[in-house]
Amino acid sequence: MAARAMTLDRGAQRFLRMLSASAGDGGRRNAADRRRSLEALAALAEETPPDPVDVRDLLSPGEHGGVRLHLYRPAELRGDGCLVFFHGGGWVAGGLATHDGVCRRLAAAGGMRVLAVDYRLAPEHPFPAAVEDALAVVRWAADEADALGFDARRLAVGGDSAGAGLAAVVTQTRERPPIAAQLLVCPILDVTNQSASRHAFAHGYFLDAATLEADLADYCGAGVDRADPRISPALAPTLEGQPTTLIHAAEYDPFRDEAIAYAGRLTAAGVDTRLTVWPGLIHYFYALPRLIPAALPALSAIGEELAAALA
Repeated sequence: MAARAMTLDRGAQRFLRMLSASAGDGGRRNAADRRRSLEALAALAEETPPDPVDVRDLLSPGEHGGVRLHLYRPAELRGDGCLVFFHGGGWVAGGLATHDGVCRRLAAAGGMRVLAVDYRLAPEHPFPAAVEDALAVVRWAADEADALGFDARRLAVGGDSAGAGLAAVVTQTRERPPIAAQLLVCPILDVTNQSASRHAFAHGYFLDAATLEADLADYCGAGVDRADPRISPALAPTLEGQPTTLIHAAEYDPFRDEAIAYAGRLTAAGVDTRLTVWPGLIHYFYALPRLIPAALPALSAIGEELAAALA
């Protein structure tokens, strides 16, 4: 059977043309510029989610002053699971505001609680600060499951982009509580990777190679081995014993091939793994519903799939 020809989604085409016309092709001068750009894009591209979701501000304890959290509870709870969610943004940008719409929609679609994590960002807090915060919050959430209103046996971790990589690191850590499932959306899993998709979509597809390298320089600094599985979880020597894993990649994403390869490794290790590659779409598409309408059915499907995995 002949391979299907790749066709870029119309909404993604319009969005990329808009970026090109504004010279906003994903490049950045410094971390502050990266943060402003992502925040502005989130404000432009998000629509008010129609489903009612209650949001509580929380603070988990910690030696660095704690971690800010948002706990999302949909009006229609259909289970007692909870997703601890780590936002994307290249370890230097993003936060509770930029991913508010994503978390609301996942909560509503899955009928579950979502706990969004405002972990520390580089360059002010380089590696391994984000990993430390991610693990600390997951441990705290498991301990406080009753108070937070969910069943600790139905705890999931997940995220998008760099945040999905953090979720993968958490699930690979031996000193973590039981995790029922992990959700990896357009994950960055191997920063040493030189795959075909990395080369094919290095420029002109939102997150360009130069931006990724600048983010990594801020996050890792000099002398840090980027092959460390806490930075590149796809390079972990073994993946046996991982929880049910849901991976959602995008066809025109530079990180597509490493997501597919990770799914293959997990399956070979005997892990229940479900891979979806969204045709015609780009990195971060799921957070741009006003600009890329395909984000809405995709997030609904992702939330429903996770709810089924936690049932």
